[in-house]
Amino acid sequence: MTRETYRDPIFNLKAVVEATGVTADALRAWERRYGLPQPARTEADHRIYSRRDIDIVKWLVARQEEGLRIGRAVELWRSLEEEGQDPLRRMPLPSESAAMPAGNKTADLRDQWISACLAFDDRRADRILTQSFGLFPPEVVVLEIIQEGIAEIGRMWYRGEATVQQEHFASRLAMRRLETLIMSAPSATRRGRILIACPAEEEHVIGPSVLALLLRRAGWDVVYLGADVPLMQMERTVDDTNPDLVILAAQQLHTAANLLEMAELLQREGVSTAFGGGIFNRLPSLRSRVPGHFLGQTLNEAVEETERLIVRTTEPPSVEHLPDRYKEALSHYNDRRLKVEAQVLQSLGKTDFDARVLHEVTTGFADALQAALKFGDMDLLNDHIDWVQRRNGRRLVWIKAVQDVIESYREATMDQLDDRGALVVDWLNEEVSEEQ
Repeated sequence: MTRETYRDPIFNLKAVVEATGVTADALRAWERRYGLPQPARTEADHRIYSRRDIDIVKWLVARQEEGLRIGRAVELWRSLEEEGQDPLRRMPLPSESAAMPAGNKTADLRDQWISACLAFDDRRADRILTQSFGLFPPEVVVLEIIQEGIAEIGRMWYRGEATVQQEHFASRLAMRRLETLIMSAPSATRRGRILIACPAEEEHVIGPSVLALLLRRAGWDVVYLGADVPLMQMERTVDDTNPDLVILAAQQLHTAANLLEMAELLQREGVSTAFGGGIFNRLPSLRSRVPGHFLGQTLNEAVEETERLIVRTTEPPSVEHLPDRYKEALSHYNDRRLKVEAQVLQSLGKTDFDARVLHEVTTGFADALQAALKFGDMDLLNDHIDWVQRRNGRRLVWIKAVQDVIESYREATMDQLDDRGALVVDWLNEEVSEEQ
């Protein structure tokens, strides 16, 4: 088909409706509100469309199926055109994928994949994903089957319906497929480099990996660092790569505190920063402390916000500064932390708890305490305590272990901290008195 034929207006409105599935009323509304598509007119003033007009409508429908509102889809189209890009040459249309057989819904495939993962059947799980990629665009598979499947297994683990081994097995299978897709993604076609990383100690990377893949397939130059990036390594990498935007992701309270430290470093260096992750969805108050742009609660929102930040430079929201009393308490606690923990461990060594339980509870509590100080809110510890107990089914042994750890920390902080750590001691005293 020549370029002239491709752009020649030869299809009436009814033909476009049949080819795209978009109603005539919607097509007229899109033309009136957004100027897309822009059909020609016959002498009788009837709309008449080209093959390119039909492909434009299919492109807009595909973006809607990925989660964009029509207005945002049009904005994305315009921004690509402003950069000299032809959106139709950059992103696949639904017609390029195989037709979906009746009954083969993404939810069904997701359930089958979850079942295979829980059974530790990697071959069946891989076959299901291979089948899914033959039926749907990669964006649909990674969002609706892989990412949602991992999220559901995580919820099952939280409810005690799946083991940590099953969760790890599924995550490894998912990451193996995602890494292959990321490496095979097309070369960048758009100006703007994005660096994506998880801060120190953050090992949950499914969400950031999916985001890296979606952005690469959208034509962006993405440098993906993955899990557990130390602060100093991030500083060197930023110097080496000179990104236009750095995206950080965290899922836990103490890794969110590490993310905060990294975002503050990037702010001092004048690097545009954005962030997201499950912990910021569960505890929205944390967002106002991080110097950067919150990307939203879903991956679709994150893609939209990332593209907006790259296309249009925007100042981040104002940040709530850490109160002086928290700065003083944090500095004092950091100086005395080893002595506090040594006394706690000595006290807990006299109990009959399983060593694994005590290690997990004490280490988690120490990290959460430091994070609460960094974020300026001691009550964040309540969320951590509730999360630990819920994750373990509120079994008596875990509840008792948490209570003993808090009591031991109260005694140790009273002995090891002076007036500068009063807000820590006061919170622990109040927590112990409520338990008694």
